Amino acid sequence: MTTRQTRAAASEAIDHEAVDAAAAAAFATEYGARATALPPLAIVIAAYNEEGAIGTVVEALPPVISGLDVAKIVVSDGSSDGTVKEADTAGALVCDVPVNRGQGAALRLGYRLAREGGAQYIVTTDADGQYNPAEIPDLLAPILAGQADFVSGSRTRGSEETKDPVRKLGVRVFALTISALTGQRVTDPSFGLRAMRAEVTGAVSLEQPQYQSAELLMGVLAHGYRVAERPATIHKRTVGQSKKGHNALYGLHFAGVIGGTWWRERRRRVSR
Repeated sequence: MTTRQTRAAASEAIDHEAVDAAAAAAFATEYGARATALPPLAIVIAAYNEEGAIGTVVEALPPVISGLDVAKIVVSDGSSDGTVKEADTAGALVCDVPVNRGQGAALRLGYRLAREGGAQYIVTTDADGQYNPAEIPDLLAPILAGQADFVSGSRTRGSEETKDPVRKLGVRVFALTISALTGQRVTDPSFGLRAMRAEVTGAVSLEQPQYQSAELLMGVLAHGYRVAERPATIHKRTVGQSKKGHNALYGLHFAGVIGGTWWRERRRRVSR
């Protein structure tokens, strides 16, 4: 069994609701009114052992974007290095989860903290510095104009500095698959820079502990929310290593998320 498979099996045995509840309560106690009276825009970042990168990412996020005051929320997913301290020093509100569950679980908790704290809009970005914060206003624009509920960046419509041909092919294959299953054209189903109305994250089912980008996107589409894409850039990672694992395992898991989410949402629509 690989390390990732071991982590996935361990995650399945975790009482995620209890972990989320305890982490949310600790977050509220730690930050008080700062956690319960958030500004209109919350930027949520899931981080796992990102010491050396997370501070720069947080500091690069402006305090005001598109006229909206910004809260920076970092969910540390069981980090064992200096991620928590570095993010806190950089000015983030840090939710320190003691167990490593996966990016999907960390983002789901971040969405909850943002919603319950009163944020109206949520943006996600990664902790590794591969996304450009200057592109956030372009993603928010259709939402603020009342034209979309969920907007994702797209490296296919924009640009990418990464050179992995297998990953590039996978993005395009999975985009075609989701487009065929949902009836809406999608060009990049796994881009980490996204903007959305906060309520969207509470309306869809989010069960994946790791690769939740496809689950969130397909759930949003299945619920009839307006989805758009904007050209965006993904840069090379300059610090640390990717947590996504080997291409084959990543691809198989991502494909499983797509198939499982489609089937779940299809059953939900039929039962309704």
